[in-house]
Amino acid sequence: MIRSLLRRIFSGPARTTRRGAPAVIAREAHGIGRDRISPGALRVASTLQQHGYEAYVVGGAVRDLLVGRTPKDFDVATNATPEQVHALFRRSRIIGRRFRLVHVLAGPEVIETATFRGDGAPPDPEEAEEAVDAVDGPRPAGRRALPVAGVRQTDEHGRLIRDNVYGNREQDAARRDFTVNALFYDPSNETIIDFHGGVADVRRRSLRMIGDPARRYREDPVRMLRAVRFAASLGFEIERGTREPIAEFAPLLTHVPPARLFDETLKLLLGGGAVSAVGRLRSEGLHHGLLPMLDVILEQPLGERFVMKALENTDARVNAGRSISPGFLFATLLWHELLAQWERERGEGGGKPPMVAMSDAMDGVIARQVERLAIPRRFTAQMREIWMLQPRFEHRSGRRPFRLLEQERFRAAYDFLLLRCESGEIDAELGQWWTRFQHAAESEREQMLVADSPAAGRPRRRRRRSGRGGRAGGDGDPA
Repeated sequence: MIRSLLRRIFSGPARTTRRGAPAVIAREAHGIGRDRISPGALRVASTLQQHGYEAYVVGGAVRDLLVGRTPKDFDVATNATPEQVHALFRRSRIIGRRFRLVHVLAGPEVIETATFRGDGAPPDPEEAEEAVDAVDGPRPAGRRALPVAGVRQTDEHGRLIRDNVYGNREQDAARRDFTVNALFYDPSNETIIDFHGGVADVRRRSLRMIGDPARRYREDPVRMLRAVRFAASLGFEIERGTREPIAEFAPLLTHVPPARLFDETLKLLLGGGAVSAVGRLRSEGLHHGLLPMLDVILEQPLGERFVMKALENTDARVNAGRSISPGFLFATLLWHELLAQWERERGEGGGKPPMVAMSDAMDGVIARQVERLAIPRRFTAQMREIWMLQPRFEHRSGRRPFRLLEQERFRAAYDFLLLRCESGEIDAELGQWWTRFQHAAESEREQMLVADSPAAGRPRRRRRRSGRGGRAGGDGDPA
């Protein structure tokens, strides 16, 4: 009997009309019990349901549970308005402008709670008389909060710029991007509500857009990046109709606000599947124009090995649950662009001093990326420090190596140096020397300076004191 039920559920996409009934899948078929839902999400959903609202765990958490992953976070969707949700939870706050959400603090968790979204159409006639009181407070169990008149605006390219339109559960499912992200889990009875065949697509490991992909990409070009990211991180294939329009609409990403583009870039590169994502972009011919940083990566053959090694290391750390530094990763992605710019700065107008040229090159490279990606200053500061320390690893005489060990960013800069050695950019001996030096005893370090320093055997210059007590001619660090 169960086998027959599974065949019916997974036989194909459960496509529905606007008024079509969704597939309701019991726990026996999908295997997800409420014990796999986080305590915070259970508390938020159950509290909303106890006060007469609909409430479900939605989106990526349900998808991840179906593929056997532990979700990073749990989101809840409800027919309660943000104000109604906020009134039920003392530790909560309303956020957002394009679409308002509520962050509910439940112990150590932050549960993002969103009101069902609509399509901007007027309420149905039978519901119109109730729409006026949709924000008046909790209603008795069994009654829905109906679509609230809102504002849905697009720009000249078709991109949604304001979207405060509330709706019902069916409309909310239709507004989501991919079928595998449009699943609703009801903790009260442990069922999954599936309007668009998402469970079957999870089983087929297929990523399929809900609705017309071309129109959906115009509404939100970031969906193209999300398609690549989800396919790479989940090991899914992008369904043909979902994949084909991407090349045509990729230029629309130039109209996405830099801050949002940065956020999606971060997810793409730090999701544990960056190597696969970059490979998919290349195989689909989508690596030109989607992201300025990816253009840099894949158009510099000499730097590609270095970058791919950095992405491999990042994926390994993410998948092992270890911490990662976005500043470090961006420093690796842009390193060879920086080297090229540094060379140009040193050669222009008779050449600049090396460290002055390095500083000017950093300014130029970061300015170009910030214009499109809005990289936060805390990350660009880390990038500068890591880059600026690289030339100092070449100096292995005098007190310079000791002073370098004391730098706050030494460890990050050292890891960066090892990547350069592993990729073949520089001689591996330099990385080996610094590995030995930082772990050696003081007496051994002194011997290494004599034995390994390129300046070994050279007489040290005597320092001349200036008339004002300063020093000239010493072996101070590069500026």
